[in-house]
Amino acid sequence: MTSRPRKARPDAPLRLTLPYRPPYAWAELLAFHASHTTAGVEQVVEGCYRRTVEVGGVRGWLSVTPLPGADALTAELSPSLLPVVPQVTARLRSLFDLDAQPDVIAERLRLDPALAPAVAKRPGLRLPGSFDEFEMLVRTVLGQQISVKGATTLAGRVAAAFGDSVVTPIAGLDRVTPTAARLAEVSTDELKALGIVTARANAIRTVAVAVRDGVVKLGPTGDPEGVIAELVKLPGIGPWTAHYVAMRALAWPDGFPHGDLVVKRMLGNAKPRDLLARAEVWRPWRGYATMHLWFASFDGVKEI
Repeated sequence: MTSRPRKARPDAPLRLTLPYRPPYAWAELLAFHASHTTAGVEQVVEGCYRRTVEVGGVRGWLSVTPLPGADALTAELSPSLLPVVPQVTARLRSLFDLDAQPDVIAERLRLDPALAPAVAKRPGLRLPGSFDEFEMLVRTVLGQQISVKGATTLAGRVAAAFGDSVVTPIAGLDRVTPTAARLAEVSTDELKALGIVTARANAIRTVAVAVRDGVVKLGPTGDPEGVIAELVKLPGIGPWTAHYVAMRALAWPDGFPHGDLVVKRMLGNAKPRDLLARAEVWRPWRGYATMHLWFASFDGVKEI
């Protein structure tokens, strides 16, 4: 249960307690978020995640750290966010995957003997979710066929160019993430001027229009495969992008970007059909298996 926000004085931050089921691999999750932050919108500093917020026209900022001595995170929110505390709480629970059942997930993934050592090494590894689903979709499109660092640079440029300015007490946080309605109005040439290649610029405009018009409905859904099907109909959106978005923006634990280069290499460069067959034993937790594969690759493991 999440505690009610506490506020000592009108200008004091709101404080929330966000419990989770242990174990919880906070260091790994924070490191993943740190490598994907959007300049001006997010930052990770000294074990703390911070970001700007816009929910239903209400703007502010927040920061999140572990709560010492408890199986919980603690969040500080700007007082301006008081009207939208329930929405912000839900988004934080998704961002940090706080409702996962790590024991159930690990029990299933350990059925694959080759994956079991990776699971044992990082107990409680979570899916990095999203605070803003459209922000995640745009970031994923920007990351097509380029490095994480390159995508991070482009995401910062997009936020600086098209995100509204916001005042916060945190140095470096001064933009709210651009909305679908805003990016739907941006021209391809404006996006290309930021260093985004034509195909990616066109795809960003396409997904922005689709989300703005309700053709693609993001957020937690009972039909993630249906959303994936709608996404791949859009020019410039392939299965990798759609499944990655399903993992992170739709909070779908069974999302599996089997076309990912690291996943393919870690699974012996098998054919797509064989990769999907290999992953059947992981279901319905293929997204968590994907995270373990990525982290195993960071350790220098070549194949499992």
